[in-house]
Amino acid sequence: MAINKESNGYTIGFAIVLVVVVGTILAAVSMGLKPIQQKNAAKKKRMDILGAIKIESTRQNVDEVFKKHIVDGYIIDSKGKKIEGLKLEDAEKLDIQKQFRNSGIAPADRQYPLFIAEKEGQKLFIIPMVGKGLWGPIWGYIAVKENMIDIQAAKFDHKTETPGLGAEIKVYKAFQQQFEDNKKICDDNGEFVKITVTKGAGASGNAHAVDGITGGTITSKGVEEMMERTLKVYVSHFQAK
Repeated sequence: MAINKESNGYTIGFAIVLVVVVGTILAAVSMGLKPIQQKNAAKKKRMDILGAIKIESTRQNVDEVFKKHIVDGYIIDSKGKKIEGLKLEDAEKLDIQKQFRNSGIAPADRQYPLFIAEKEGQKLFIIPMVGKGLWGPIWGYIAVKENMIDIQAAKFDHKTETPGLGAEIKVYKAFQQQFEDNKKICDDNGEFVKITVTKGAGASGNAHAVDGITGGTITSKGVEEMMERTLKVYVSHFQAK
């Protein structure tokens, strides 16, 4: 029996077959690209960790540079206690953004990676952070000196903050450079003190305050909340060392 290619049934059937075939091809391509995407994401993460201590790297040399400068790493719990049995590779794999977004994970059950670096004879602790800006996720790293009080450097990034306003936490170098100017995560007794991000605070000489972004108040406060929530966990860990 001849097939009536002008019928509605033929048209619908052909469309269904086409959708199935194209969907299968796209799924196969996606699965094939996934290992490459995961590898690139891992390299980007290593580049960001190194960037927190102002060490430049490329996708071509990042693994070599990372192994040279990142000498150890592990994971702590929400009380600052080191989780035994977890090492550097586990700290690298921990997705703190996914963990932060997951409402099913209580704050008390969150885990926190810590990376230990060596640069020019200095031992540095690199602390990853995640938070929320005006329009979406923000994140960053704080590098703390060996005394576990003084900040060596800071690096921030975002997904969808407004260019020229909240997005300046990434592109306005002067904002990040403030953290290199005698800023501290603790007082001289090792007790946690939050870093305030407020417009005009940078000129005060306060070791626990930086100047916020003009027109980016909500993003600035997001950075402040992110640092306070995260750093106090690591200070608890440092106090126990």
